[in-house]
Amino acid sequence: MLPQPVVRAPGPAPEVDLAALVADLRAEVDGEVRFDVGSRAAYSTDASNYRQVPLGVVVPRTVEAGVAAVAVCRRHGAPLVSRGGGTSLAGQCTNTAVVLDWSKYCHLLLEVDPQARTCLVEPGIVLDSLNAQLASTGLEYGPRPATHSRCTLGGMLGNNSCGATAQRTGKVVDNVVELEVLLYDGTRFWVGETSDEQYAEIQRRGGRRAEVYRQLRSLREEYLADIRTRYPDIPRRVSGYNLDSLLPEKGFHIAQTLVGSEGTLVTVLRARLRLVPVVRASALVFVNYPDIAAAGDDVMRVLAHQPVTLEGIDHRLVADERRKHQQLAGLREIPEGGAWLMIQMGGDTPAQARAAANRLITAVRGGGSGTVHEFTDPAHERQMWQVRESSLGATAQVRGADRTWPGWEDSAVAPEKLGSYLRDLRRLLNEYGLGQASLYGHFGQGCVHTRIPFQLTTADGVARFRSFLERAADLVVSYGGSLSGEHGDGQARGELLPKMYGSRLMRAFGQLKAIFDPADRMNPGKTVSPYPLDSHLRLGADYHHPSLRTTFAYPDDQGSFANAVLRCVGVGKCRRHDGGVMCPSYMVTREEEDSTRGRSRLLFEMLDGSVRGGSIDDGWRSDAVRDALDLCLACKGCKADCPVNVDMATYKAEFLSHHYAGRLRPRAHYSMGWLPVLAAVAGVAPGAVNALTQAPGLGRLAKFVGGIDQRRDVPTFAGESFQRWFADRTPAGDGHRGEVLLWPDTFTNRFHPGVAQAAVEVLEAAGWRVRVPDRPVCCGLTWVSTGQLGVATWMLRRTLNVLRPHLRAGTRVVGLEPSCTAVFRSDAHELFPDDEDVTRLRQQTVTLAELLHDHSPGWRPPRLPAHALIQTHCHQHAVLGTTADQAVLTGAGVEADFVDSGCCGLAGNFGFEQGHYEVSEACAERVLLPAVRDAAGTDVILADGFSCRTQVEQSAAGGRSALHLAEFLRAGLHGEAVTPWPERRWGRRPQPPTRAARLAAVGLLGLAVLAPVVALVASKAR
Repeated sequence: MLPQPVVRAPGPAPEVDLAALVADLRAEVDGEVRFDVGSRAAYSTDASNYRQVPLGVVVPRTVEAGVAAVAVCRRHGAPLVSRGGGTSLAGQCTNTAVVLDWSKYCHLLLEVDPQARTCLVEPGIVLDSLNAQLASTGLEYGPRPATHSRCTLGGMLGNNSCGATAQRTGKVVDNVVELEVLLYDGTRFWVGETSDEQYAEIQRRGGRRAEVYRQLRSLREEYLADIRTRYPDIPRRVSGYNLDSLLPEKGFHIAQTLVGSEGTLVTVLRARLRLVPVVRASALVFVNYPDIAAAGDDVMRVLAHQPVTLEGIDHRLVADERRKHQQLAGLREIPEGGAWLMIQMGGDTPAQARAAANRLITAVRGGGSGTVHEFTDPAHERQMWQVRESSLGATAQVRGADRTWPGWEDSAVAPEKLGSYLRDLRRLLNEYGLGQASLYGHFGQGCVHTRIPFQLTTADGVARFRSFLERAADLVVSYGGSLSGEHGDGQARGELLPKMYGSRLMRAFGQLKAIFDPADRMNPGKTVSPYPLDSHLRLGADYHHPSLRTTFAYPDDQGSFANAVLRCVGVGKCRRHDGGVMCPSYMVTREEEDSTRGRSRLLFEMLDGSVRGGSIDDGWRSDAVRDALDLCLACKGCKADCPVNVDMATYKAEFLSHHYAGRLRPRAHYSMGWLPVLAAVAGVAPGAVNALTQAPGLGRLAKFVGGIDQRRDVPTFAGESFQRWFADRTPAGDGHRGEVLLWPDTFTNRFHPGVAQAAVEVLEAAGWRVRVPDRPVCCGLTWVSTGQLGVATWMLRRTLNVLRPHLRAGTRVVGLEPSCTAVFRSDAHELFPDDEDVTRLRQQTVTLAELLHDHSPGWRPPRLPAHALIQTHCHQHAVLGTTADQAVLTGAGVEADFVDSGCCGLAGNFGFEQGHYEVSEACAERVLLPAVRDAAGTDVILADGFSCRTQVEQSAAGGRSALHLAEFLRAGLHGEAVTPWPERRWGRRPQPPTRAARLAAVGLLGLAVLAPVVALVASKAR
């Protein structure tokens, strides 16, 4: 007899004794058990519109530990939800439950069978990692969602993921062989295709497994006709449970039945997957059309040529990416037109791929299509795919446009009906005033993606959201389509499933749920007996984040810190394990709270807590938020790498300024934050300060007082500052190009003056007359990075007074230290967006390479035939760019290798502070330091950032030193060997300290001890 369907009154989880649950989990589970406020906040939502704060989080170290966690939860009646990358768009990864996060530890590739073309994996393995490990076999796992750099196989199985490659390989359901699953009641077994003989053997053995199989077969027989007639016969049917996989012609495949069940039925422990050969060669063809519906009309003609992938994009998507300056290299290659089909043809050789592309081009031109453009260069192909894969982020947050949201982001119809469906969908969007939404997607399989500018913060807006989804569901069902063609049902579409399947199949879904999870403890409220689609909204009609008084003006977020925090849409690009700069701390810790997304979630909960009683209710004073931000390196990598340009470095500075207002700060905030002042004092007696910091006993004491890790060496102050050297110097050259102001940042001026001296020689040789401020100046960077924004803004205003005559005369300001240069190009504007002189400063500040390459017509760099390993400073990557640097090095004949190493890990004050050393070194050891160690003895290490050079020189990098570009070019001017020159970099070396200097050092140490008290009194006085 079949169990009755699960019918649940949507609401909170039943009362669970959390204290007892936590105690048992910690006693019995080999893993990290986190029921703290910060962890719960970080997992409160996914990439969807929904928010439910979990009971807690368990991060098992092994699969067996995960089994033990389920057993403890069962004993306490606690609901469960498994989570991988947490990028789901329908709300299936958020619940008032215990979250099992498999991604940190359970990510092994256990077996590979090249002959059978299968592999065995744990659920936490990331798709890109799996395929990288399979590379030597010539095989890969075929389905490849746009989130391939961070989505886990467990999540892909739960969601029945697809991606563009599903055109060739099919969905996940088509590529799974067998699964090891765990039921909530503790039953554990392998499932896969089941022959009649295997079924009989299972029944002979008896037990819970036999009961499950018997009930599944009865379910199939009872609803056989409904399954065969009500399931849409389309390539992208993802909505609903896969009851069709129980059909005899599909081999009673229980593993495939469980794929796409979104954690509502079982916990997947291991998976055996089907692999496909890697496409050896490809060619990409772009065909343009008057509009997106016309592109949809042409899909069937293109499908006749068996493309590897077939994507559609419209002009709105391209316009959004251009407005955000995303993926510009690829955007420049897109032909003009209203919409495009992006068609990838494959072959075993480049010639075969080109021949297939040529046949396609001949066919589409013969059919009267618009412009056709072909890409056969792999680099160009990658650029074009970046355009497509960045679409979700590009359409989510566009300056000057309404914020967009998921909800109806992946409907699907038969490809032959796509053009007509697109026209009707556009009409429906226009009827609701939502016509600005972009339409794109996997057109070869009839799947349409869109993000829509719903108004989710008012009662009327939420009502219209519901009304639109109900009408859109009716529309796609009328086409014989699926509510979801990729992202699943979750909460967003679970309530709409009866429209698609009818009452009988919905009853069958409930019975399937009851077979595996009769107590409804597995991800309750999703798919079956779902929460209403307009409940548990992350925003909602009661959303109101207060208008807070902040120091940064947030000019790109309507002046609102709350709007800035809302930028994060949860796509999780910050969770990738390599490539780019964002997010260095996550790359080494694999902690959700250490990702840009996790920190954004905590800030959201902090703002929400004061209004709706969110999980964080102590506002700016929150220790949970402070702890989550503690390992943020303030690298600004997210400002460039995040699809919606979250700037966590700025949010961290803002938070710290309020968190520590009127109270003592960490000691490092005084030693590192006030470095420009301390450096100026040290300039009076550098020998005394160096004696203090370098002597064994005093040095340890000084580092303790300054909150500096004992394993760090405090950089030595130069014997003579750059400004002093420049004041005593006679200008050289004719200065025929005019004047430039060379910015004497603290790091260059006080620690490495030789860098600025080299820059002066290079600039004068290029025809510039160099000027340098003749008094102490500072950009305020160190105060910004430690959240001492009152001092930072005062310092910037003081600096503007010094620079004002030069700025109003149109003089360019040349920055040598990327972090300080980035302050002028970014932070200053965000602090003073309406100040005309700040605007001039932003526009007139350039890097050395930019001045030479972009503003010195006819200049040619000296020839320097060498191989250079370049570590790009994070702030240069995020704010300044490296185009000019690449051009200068190419012009000099340098074979330049820009290492994809991300942040060096030192990141200004971060790597010096106590408690950060391990993460700092792990960041460096991920790519940078191994690359330096592996470099040939003749290779040049280039790093414009003081932090980057310091990290290379202080870490175990084989005794190597790094050069600034200015030093490198200066060597070329003089025809010298390219090696570091300590005397030139440091200026005049400090003399050994005298007895008086040592006494002065002790006095400085005493002042350092008193400095925090003085600063606190001053802050309270303000």
